[in-house]
Amino acid sequence: MNAPVRRKLEMAARVRTFSRTHSSTEPTYATVLSRFEERLAEAEAIAAKQHEARLAARGARTRRRELRRVVHFQLLPYLVAVGNVAARDRTELAAQFRLPNSNANNQAFLTAVKALGTAAEQQRDILVAAGMAPALLEELQRMISAFEIASEEARAKRLSHIGARADLQQIAGELMDEVRVLDGINRWRFGKEPEVMAEWQAARHLPTPAPTSPAADQNPKESAA
Repeated sequence: MNAPVRRKLEMAARVRTFSRTHSSTEPTYATVLSRFEERLAEAEAIAAKQHEARLAARGARTRRRELRRVVHFQLLPYLVAVGNVAARDRTELAAQFRLPNSNANNQAFLTAVKALGTAAEQQRDILVAAGMAPALLEELQRMISAFEIASEEARAKRLSHIGARADLQQIAGELMDEVRVLDGINRWRFGKEPEVMAEWQAARHLPTPAPTSPAADQNPKESAA
């Protein structure tokens, strides 16, 4: 959730608290408040899902990094070493069994590892004779599959997070419209009650973020109006 949306939702939560504290049975007010609370509840549910998606994406990326570390520093050196031994008698194998670039992006790394795995399967008997444990290729395939699953989950959760962000931006704008309606109602209800109006102004206050540079516009504090 970006900072402007977060501030709007925090303000909306304060408005909800104020409105519940200073409730009214007047039908119009009840209708507006009900609509406002429904939208805020929807926003809170989306925000929770967005948070879960962000955590899930982070977890998937962590798993992918660990899988890549194991493949690159534990499995592939063994496979490449055996391939180099086999290449003594079959020199054409030397070009097929090389460690991938450690700085390659994840897709390039995956492509290189799959190519190594395919070459190793084609030369399985020769590599076993050169010292490869038969279970190595099965372990490598398992790691490749897990890597692909983690990558897909990271992408899916990232897309979910982006979709939730767009929904929240839309709902935040709608909540601001509802707060303006509530502001009109409360000015009418509490215009002669300074203490209550001060409480309302505090509830609906929306701080302006600090400028990012000396040249940034120095606006006064922003409110929902």
